[in-house]
Amino acid sequence: MDMQALLLTAAAALAISVLLGPICIPILHRLKFGQRIREEGPKHHQTKAGTPTMGGVMIVCAVLLTTMKFAANSVEMALLLLATVSFGAIGFIDDFIKVVKKRNLGLTARQKLALQVLATLAVFALLWWHWAQTGQPFQVAVPFTDIVIPLGAGYGVFLLLVLLATTNAVNLTDGLDGLLAGTAATVFAAYALYALWHTEYDVSLFCAAMFGALLGFLVFNRHPAKVFMGDTGSLAIGGALAMVAVLTHSELGLILMGLVFVVETLSVIIQVFSFQVFGRRVFRMSPLHHHFELAGWSEWEVVIGFWLASFLCAFGGLALLTH
Repeated sequence: MDMQALLLTAAAALAISVLLGPICIPILHRLKFGQRIREEGPKHHQTKAGTPTMGGVMIVCAVLLTTMKFAANSVEMALLLLATVSFGAIGFIDDFIKVVKKRNLGLTARQKLALQVLATLAVFALLWWHWAQTGQPFQVAVPFTDIVIPLGAGYGVFLLLVLLATTNAVNLTDGLDGLLAGTAATVFAAYALYALWHTEYDVSLFCAAMFGALLGFLVFNRHPAKVFMGDTGSLAIGGALAMVAVLTHSELGLILMGLVFVVETLSVIIQVFSFQVFGRRVFRMSPLHHHFELAGWSEWEVVIGFWLASFLCAFGGLALLTH
């Protein structure tokens, strides 16, 4: 596999995603699958109420169609698609409940956790069989050191933590037009090269497909957004990204390459901790992107700033991890 194959895959996914827009968006309009906006959020966001959500189906479909065409049948690709589709399905259920019940809350925390555990068990079962067949050890490598931590069957618990942390961090980043699609696209682009460097060709091809699908989705999701991806998209992206890190044995390296997602999550944790313990807020609002909005930045300025930060983290991490 070479760069030409990756570019062709990305271009195909982009084209499919763009072609799906004029089909999916009117359908979402007719079904009245409009986004409800949190009242406690920035006031100008209320103008976005009614914008179609669940547009993540466009991303998932573009990736599925592209990989079916260009990728070989392999266990690695099956694992990537299983993680993407299963977590995307959880997001779809969550979005559907929100739309039907006309409220911001969909699945309860317990229901969502139970479904995520079930999805992780399915992924782990296939991963365990695959690594047992190929003789790959269940261990975690610590970046920039020679330290390797053997986990054995305990890797299942670690996998659950990676999937939960990644999907929730990615989900928290989905708060402004184009924010998540752009930041995630840069991380998948960097991982496409990282996987290629490690000769994980199926993983590299999948990342190229995700990159193209996200760029295509941005055509409709950039400010002012014509469609939102919803949890359907954000959880699918999170599941896909976590599985990419697992299959490239860079679970801890993902912290560096996806640092924007980590910082967004930390801003929420810090905000909640500070308010509950000290009765004070550290940020004007969390996640962090809302803090900059309330500080006077335009939505587009915040998004561009986060895209740039994600690019620097993703490709800076790529350079360090492959050095």
